[in-house]
Amino acid sequence: MRDTVQRVRDIAVVILAAGQGKRMQSDMPKVLHEINGRPMVRYVIDAVQALGPDHVVVVVGHQAERVEAACLGTGVSFAKQSPQLGTGHAVMQALPLLSGYTGTVVVLNGDVPGLRAETIRRFIEFHRASGFAATVLTATLPDPGGYGRIVRDSAGRLARIVEHKDASESERAIDEINSGLFCFEAGDLASSIGRVGRGNAQNEYYLTDVIGVLASAGRPVGAYCVEDSREVAGVNDLHELEAARRFVGGAPS
Repeated sequence: MRDTVQRVRDIAVVILAAGQGKRMQSDMPKVLHEINGRPMVRYVIDAVQALGPDHVVVVVGHQAERVEAACLGTGVSFAKQSPQLGTGHAVMQALPLLSGYTGTVVVLNGDVPGLRAETIRRFIEFHRASGFAATVLTATLPDPGGYGRIVRDSAGRLARIVEHKDASESERAIDEINSGLFCFEAGDLASSIGRVGRGNAQNEYYLTDVIGVLASAGRPVGAYCVEDSREVAGVNDLHELEAARRFVGGAPS
């Protein structure tokens, strides 16, 4: 069952679902852990399908065949990420399936089962109304440990996103975090993602670095803060899975 929500024209969606999720204490792909008898990734697919997207690409990696089987009948396409070299690298694998696309590309994680279609719609509308090349969905948390931080300039505009492991002590004190969910104009994403490198603590291609690339090129970037941080809370361990189950609650199975 999907939310009743106004459809959105000219959007494509990339869902990142390649990781194992080692802290889940299971070899099962993280996005296949269930809430109300359904894998988490299906909640994300349902939310975006309610908006009537032109394309939905699910990026798979760890036990790709199992993830693809769990998505049968949803009408999505698949891109394979192997090896797994970060979120930016994952999106790179999806872009060939969107070759020539000129709309808005929404990038979501497959482990946010509480994300509502209406929230995604508002996010896209804010992104477009602001004229941004890229917009990150953010949230404020009382304990932001482990998340990338949103660094704003003196006027309150988005300056950059810094990953927790690369953040200074003052940056780690920031309570506004990167949810890992983004809107990009397709042309801006395609022209900038190839300029992202791996000079960071993880030695990975960070999708967040696309924000810095675009800003350095003079393209407008921004941030949209979600009202309820539980919608964008990722599931990285069994404790967080239980929290997601409580939040989703009586969601349909």
